[in-house]
Amino acid sequence: MRRIAHLTSAHPRYDTRIFIKQCQTLAQQDYDVTLVVADGLGDAHEAGVRIVDAGKLAGRVQRMVRSTRRVLAQACQIDASIYHLHDPELIPAGLQLKRMGKTVIFDAHEDVPMQLLSKPYLNRPLRHLASRAFTTYEAYACRQFDGIIAATPFIAEKFRQINPRTVAVNNFPLLAEFDAAAPWEGKQRRACYVGSIAAVRGIRELVRAFALLRCGARLALAGQFSEPALEAEVRNYHGWNKVDSLGQQNRAGVRAVMAGAMAGLVTLHPERNYLDALPVKMFEYMAAGIPVIASDFPLWRAIVDRSGCGLCVDPLDPVAIAGALDQLITQPELARAMGQNGRRAILDTYNWATESVKLLAFYAQLRAQAPG
Repeated sequence: MRRIAHLTSAHPRYDTRIFIKQCQTLAQQDYDVTLVVADGLGDAHEAGVRIVDAGKLAGRVQRMVRSTRRVLAQACQIDASIYHLHDPELIPAGLQLKRMGKTVIFDAHEDVPMQLLSKPYLNRPLRHLASRAFTTYEAYACRQFDGIIAATPFIAEKFRQINPRTVAVNNFPLLAEFDAAAPWEGKQRRACYVGSIAAVRGIRELVRAFALLRCGARLALAGQFSEPALEAEVRNYHGWNKVDSLGQQNRAGVRAVMAGAMAGLVTLHPERNYLDALPVKMFEYMAAGIPVIASDFPLWRAIVDRSGCGLCVDPLDPVAIAGALDQLITQPELARAMGQNGRRAILDTYNWATESVKLLAFYAQLRAQAPG
């Protein structure tokens, strides 16, 4: 049981590093690893991992139906022993692979039923109906799978009630991607936000906060807007003249944005799906050696306070966000010390090296339990 296929139909291969991190970790242990994607960027090889592109389709419905079929077709051609699914859209494909006698893992990055409750394109009754329906289907399917990998302890606890073969493998940063904190000297008065840009991720409040700043800082905004109408709206805010909109960045671009910033922003709204999440960007800011300004959720505050790596604010209050920014930008020694504290916490605790051990142990257990 050495040939493994990781499958995703919803994410470009560089949209998140968790797929590549897991694949490369397994490849280093002499597994034959293929990552099947549907992003239209073509086939490739990266650090021992073969990447197969099933082609990109536009639109949510097309992706959920036709991309899933294309990814499944590529998966069957690979004829792997273990199939590792990274998207809920691929659950039907996973059930089909189980019927073919394959070992199937589902990687639960999010609590999808909770997430459905905040989808802006669904009205309220439909959100609740969709959430309940997916809860039932998810539980049925995941009982059939050979194991569940969860992106946070909270998600793992949920899935252990469904499938006892569940392990939490947190998406902490690769130290090699942030091998050293950028020099503090020469940094401009700039904060950054990196990631998907949406209303529930706090973009309205961020832009309004920059209109209130006394310190004259600018916002380096790196990512894509989830909705064109939202981008048009915030571009009309007074604070937009303090924003440098950089668009989607590759990993080198992300590192450059963080290296030039004096603080990193992760002020997501208090949606149920976020309260117990572990935001990747917060840990990446810490790895880059910059202080974080984070939503004042109990879990996030515990991490920030324990590490001494930043400030927590009410994410719905632009005045509070502006106050935290003014404090860090006008006190560079405080900001630098908090950044160093965050970097130290990454080196000691919140890094992929600590998580890869759990991933490899999980796969070893699957191999030991395999028939024959």
